[in-house]
Amino acid sequence: MKKLDYRNQALKLFPWVCGKCGRDFSGKNLRELTVHHKDHNYRNNPPDGSNWELLCIYCHDNEHSRNLDAEWLPSLDSETENTVTTTHSPFKNLNTLVQGGEKKKKE
Repeated sequence: MKKLDYRNQALKLFPWVCGKCGRDFSGKNLRELTVHHKDHNYRNNPPDGSNWELLCIYCHDNEHSRNLDAEWLPSLDSETENTVTTTHSPFKNLNTLVQGGEKKKKE
């Protein structure tokens, strides 16, 4: 099924509403409504539309950028779970400061 074919089919099957933000589409702004493949395989185009959802261009871009970001983020596993990833600890001396303030109040 060609790209245009599955878009037209999706527009016939689903209401013209973004599946993420709920924005309605009609007329000229209908071109901003895109077909997103839920499994991210653009070749998987079942005629019942079970692998599609309509998303506005903004939500569609967000959906794909989240997946790209996830590829670059380290995964949590036993090796990285206990690894310190930050170098700054803004509350490191807070307990000392609080205890110092309480000592002054007692004096």
